[in-house]
Amino acid sequence: MARRSRLPLVSIALLVFALVVLLLLAIPVQDVQEAPGFMYGIVLDAGSSHTALFIYRWPADKQNGTGVVTQHAECHVKGKGISSYAGQKGEAGKSLVDCLDQAVRDIPKAKHQLTPVYLGATAGMRLLNKSNPQQSDQILKEVGDKIKSYPFKFEGAAILSGQDEGAYGWVTVNYLSENFIKYGFIGRWMSPGRTTVGALDLGGASTQITFATRERVEEKQNTMKMLLYGQTYSLYTHSFLCYGINQVYMRMLAHVVKSQGYVQSVTNPCYPADVNSTLKMEEVFGSPCTEEHKPKPYNPEATLTVKGSGNYQQCEENMSHLFSFKDCPYSQCSFNGVFQPNVTGNFMAFSTFFYVHSFLQKLTGTPVNSPQQLQEATQTVCSMTFSQMSSRVPEMSRFLKNYCTASMFIKTLVLKGYAFDNSTFPQISFQKKAGGTSVGWALGYMLTLSSLLPAERASLRKALTPGVWGTLIFLFASLLAAALGFLLYRAHSRKDDDESAI
Repeated sequence: MARRSRLPLVSIALLVFALVVLLLLAIPVQDVQEAPGFMYGIVLDAGSSHTALFIYRWPADKQNGTGVVTQHAECHVKGKGISSYAGQKGEAGKSLVDCLDQAVRDIPKAKHQLTPVYLGATAGMRLLNKSNPQQSDQILKEVGDKIKSYPFKFEGAAILSGQDEGAYGWVTVNYLSENFIKYGFIGRWMSPGRTTVGALDLGGASTQITFATRERVEEKQNTMKMLLYGQTYSLYTHSFLCYGINQVYMRMLAHVVKSQGYVQSVTNPCYPADVNSTLKMEEVFGSPCTEEHKPKPYNPEATLTVKGSGNYQQCEENMSHLFSFKDCPYSQCSFNGVFQPNVTGNFMAFSTFFYVHSFLQKLTGTPVNSPQQLQEATQTVCSMTFSQMSSRVPEMSRFLKNYCTASMFIKTLVLKGYAFDNSTFPQISFQKKAGGTSVGWALGYMLTLSSLLPAERASLRKALTPGVWGTLIFLFASLLAAALGFLLYRAHSRKDDDESAI
């Protein structure tokens, strides 16, 4: 009797099991992409005064052909820029070792061989290539060979044009400002539809201005188009070689020495009154930017004494000789006969722009956000002695003798050269970093180049659709309820049979 009563339960269980198997075989599945993880990229920013290594990473399933890139790590190479190693065989490559070693540690080992490395050299190498192309080529080969000895994917070492440097800086500024793409509250990346921001970059050997404009650009060499996140941007960009801050210092001294008859001791009105420096002639005339002022005969080892006088008017007059506002072949120019449309919208100024602006704020206690405040701050710094400045900003004492020159140059460049005025100057934001990321051309370089890198193929797995999962859960719950009901029914029936038997 007991054996017979178990047969219906066994039969029902087998039937349920068979139905479940048939359902699983018949249920459709879909391919679901699993996250492919991160890709990494390295950019070496080989500037005129130093080299910096930046490590970036982005999801391998890129957004509209451009990776969503964030800064993963950075390393600053000790010593000067790679162009300073001209004639010193192997030294430019050796200078990169410490930072390349750090990159090996900072990037997962499994990603080493997939990580591209790009070295971009800027104005320092542009100048060297201009004066000695053989040495320039040798340095690029040496740094390339050194990078190739590491387990990364070397993609090349090249000298960027001034226009490229300006455009990549513009990309960085707008990416960090989330003007291209933004992570929305709905949990996905979207275009915020914002207007772009112009970029002002001031390095050691050149300065760049880049912004989007609807005006016709009369000089085609100053026009660039950028394709990012499915959108095309038309830019005006120009780079002024020999207008980086270090070259400006040299050019100012060269002009002073020449105008005072190449005597052994000269007075520099842009130096504080209590400054007295001794330099070698090579430190003034050893650059292609000062070649035209080089004395004849020329002895690079000869010494030169420079005394400061701290005279604002004379400093301004000497600075004006570094710019030419005559002979514009276009409808309008910035300076030196270079076409420039009217500046419009917001701008971000970075690199040396940020450092000098920050110094003026600390020294004067004013925000320096108008042309009048910039002029007043420049007058203040150019009238102070070294000792007076040092007592106010002791942490900056190393560079104090040059801050009048730097402030005067930026005032002349921005207000007279680029023609920022009372309405447009307040729209300049002076920044060093944005969102924890260094502002410069390197991130823009990586962003643009990442669209050329092959995206990793996302791995696939078989998975059930949400609708099918819901159906299975419903069937399971129904079968479970039916089984429990049947068991309760059998238990109740057995109890009734036992009571009848009594």
